Amino acid sequence: MKTEIIYKNGGHQWYFFGRDPNRDARLIDTNQFMITVGNDILLTDPGGAEIFPMVMTSVSNLVDVNRICAIFCSHQDPDIISSLPLWLSLCPKATVYYSWLWEGLMSHYGTQYLKNAKLLPDAGMRIEIGDRPFEIIPAHYLHSAGNFSLFDVEAKILFSGDLGGGFMPHDYPLYVKDFTAHFKLIEPFHKRVMTSNAAKHRWIKRVRKLNPVMICPQHGALFIENGVTEFLDWLEDLEVGRW
Repeated sequence: MKTEIIYKNGGHQWYFFGRDPNRDARLIDTNQFMITVGNDILLTDPGGAEIFPMVMTSVSNLVDVNRICAIFCSHQDPDIISSLPLWLSLCPKATVYYSWLWEGLMSHYGTQYLKNAKLLPDAGMRIEIGDRPFEIIPAHYLHSAGNFSLFDVEAKILFSGDLGGGFMPHDYPLYVKDFTAHFKLIEPFHKRVMTSNAAKHRWIKRVRKLNPVMICPQHGALFIENGVTEFLDWLEDLEVGRW
């Protein structure tokens, strides 16, 4: 599994895990991110149970997993949350952030883990990891009915979940370089999976105000620098909810 530092400012770091050339080809490839702030660690969309051994090994090669204090789940899909019971067996004090809408579904992974949940209101909320602020912002219906993005206020990095995502070969560049070619790859996914143009426009408006320097989807390549604006402009013009 590929591991790369995508941001570093002292003890505040973002790590990328993904593009495992040894994964079963039947598995949807996913991007996992680890954010460290001093001694505290947050994981975003930690992945499915099938890839847990690879992700956990990659994480534990870098840090003590007992430092994981928070897990952010953008929505309820199994490629995001089915590893949660495994992670919580290793870090039982971690707080798990997800939409209030999914409490009943999450209970099927084990009611003993509901005590770890911080149910997110529809409007989102601000949290702190270490001493750094993070904004959890609504992204409902993009694609899930209870869906959120996570913004690191200091690093100005946005974890966007499925927005901006696509399915790439393991040797695809980590950062988008050829925008025209890349948008052709991710267009069918966005047209079919994103369900609401109105919700899309609300999300874009929020994100433009945040002015991120990097957008990190849960699938595919990352958008940096002028790529952020290129992506938002492209998405704004795209009609979604089509098949």
